[in-house]
Amino acid sequence: MLHCLMVKNTRKALWMATGLAIGLSLGVARGVLADKPPAPGTDMPWQDAHMFAEVLARVEREYVNPIDDHQLLQAAIRGMVASLDPYSAYLDGDEYDEIKISSSGQYSGVGIEVSMEDDQVVVVAPFEGSPAADAGIRTGDVIASIDGVPVNTTTLNDTIGRMRGKEGTSVKIGILREGSKDPLEFILRRSRVALHSVKSELPEPGLGYVRIAEFSETTGDDTVGALRALRKRNGAPLKGLVLDLRNNPGGVLDAAVAVADAFLDGGLIVSAKGRTPESKFEMNATPGDELKGAPIVVLVNGGSASAAEIVAGALKDHHRATLMGRTTFGKGSVQTVMPLSGDRAIKLTTSLYFTPSGISINHRGIAPDIELERDPKPPQVPVPADAPLEQRDPDVQRALQELKAPTVGRSGSITAVLRSP
Repeated sequence: MLHCLMVKNTRKALWMATGLAIGLSLGVARGVLADKPPAPGTDMPWQDAHMFAEVLARVEREYVNPIDDHQLLQAAIRGMVASLDPYSAYLDGDEYDEIKISSSGQYSGVGIEVSMEDDQVVVVAPFEGSPAADAGIRTGDVIASIDGVPVNTTTLNDTIGRMRGKEGTSVKIGILREGSKDPLEFILRRSRVALHSVKSELPEPGLGYVRIAEFSETTGDDTVGALRALRKRNGAPLKGLVLDLRNNPGGVLDAAVAVADAFLDGGLIVSAKGRTPESKFEMNATPGDELKGAPIVVLVNGGSASAAEIVAGALKDHHRATLMGRTTFGKGSVQTVMPLSGDRAIKLTTSLYFTPSGISINHRGIAPDIELERDPKPPQVPVPADAPLEQRDPDVQRALQELKAPTVGRSGSITAVLRSP
């Protein structure tokens, strides 16, 4: 699912004209308002409100199963917002909680990344330092039960939700592990877990690799921390960096700005235009380049979207990096999460954003400076899973080659000269 480029809005309520229309519609459905043509000067939407009331009454009276007003109105609200564009949405309590977790980068739980494979909930990896990691849960373990109740293999969210909970509380997780005859049981005490969206490696001396999976509130600081850790591990300043934004669906706007700022000494990072004063803004870089001008190759593909495209576009427009890979997704809009009563919210598209050169990438994407094959041929000899990153990933290998033999231009950027691998 594509994440949206989001800004958070702390308004406690949102008055909507359609709310009044729905209120009057309910009155029509109960026979309170007479069926009469609109008075002169009355806007056409009141006829639509009357139609809404007619449909509501018909569904309540004649639908095959009983259904109450609450269900119908919730569905109407959801449909109204969803009809605006693919990224606007009405968020119920669970959906709002999930988006808050995703954007904040932390939650209270046991610290396991899971996926659904062959109708089983499989552990992708426990987070380092989490209760799950400390207890010995491993990659490849199958979660069979939570607190003695079998997991629901039709929805991953149910399993994730049951493992989360109040900090300090306990949860019992039943595990099926290859090589073990009987299920294993782990009693874990939930704690505050940080979602790590940034990973880094030092593929070879002087050359760093940073992978950003998504943009949460902690991603900017995590990126700077990763760069400094690589520099310390290298024992000297880095001579170049591969910044991997492939399949990064986006996230928090401020995080994208912070990441771009880490590599720029100044200048515009992104601007946005919308109908309200809050939706019109410009964000600029501050002095200080963590790499001191060392060349950067940014890996992108069709799954690089939203916040990832802001970073890629800013570094490209400022000639600070070479983009390598495939054309990005092309999501050039900003969504604002607006809290409503009852712990609900709407995620509403409020702005279109522009790269420093003033270009909107919406529905267009950003073309790479160096285009790579979409489906490179697999190696003749299978590469072991524990092989170095550059051997496992042809795109990373190609980016490292570009860093080792660049034509350095202004501001330390690499001129996009395609060379054979």
